[in-house]
Amino acid sequence: MAPRRAAALRGGEQSLREHLIAAAGRLVAQRGVAGLTVREIARAAGVADGVLYNHFADKEELLAYALHAHVRVVEAEQEGTPPRPGEGTVEANLRAYLRRALALHAAVLPAFAGLAAQPKLLARLGELPAPLGGGQGLRAELAGYVEAEQRRGRVAATASPEAVATLVVGVCHDLVLGQLLDPSRPPPEPSPELVDALVATLLHGVAGPGAG
Repeated sequence: MAPRRAAALRGGEQSLREHLIAAAGRLVAQRGVAGLTVREIARAAGVADGVLYNHFADKEELLAYALHAHVRVVEAEQEGTPPRPGEGTVEANLRAYLRRALALHAAVLPAFAGLAAQPKLLARLGELPAPLGGGQGLRAELAGYVEAEQRRGRVAATASPEAVATLVVGVCHDLVLGQLLDPSRPPPEPSPELVDALVATLLHGVAGPGAG
């Protein structure tokens, strides 16, 4: 018997594979990946259970694509855009980037609830390109910005763009990791003062006159 197509599909606007990813993505956004079953995804998509396996090797592959798509949607909905080299000040740009990255991590965090206990899904996610930063990831995106500012002479030639990006993204991961491991904890809400202090430390370092 041919797979039953979803009633939601209209005139080829969306392939069945895309429809399945979108349906799974909505479930992931609502409740995270923990405990999602093939039957629940199929019902949300309006198809028979077995249809999923005509387009994906397993449930984990579908959920990986769904998470990937959900993160891209959340990023697109975030206010503002990544800083552009040569515009504003480096300090203001780093502050804006950090705030945006923190808001993005906090927004996608609920969808990743239970992910740590699903190694097969983690492996599937690792096979996909980075969903953020235009496909390069937040760290590479920020490192590219710092490198561009270096070429303009607005960042010291001795600074490491990779180190700056690693520190910024590491702050985001540190703030959200606790809730990822324990969803009962309140969402991270770093204060503006903490963001300012982090950016100031990035720009000026920690060494005092007697540090050497």
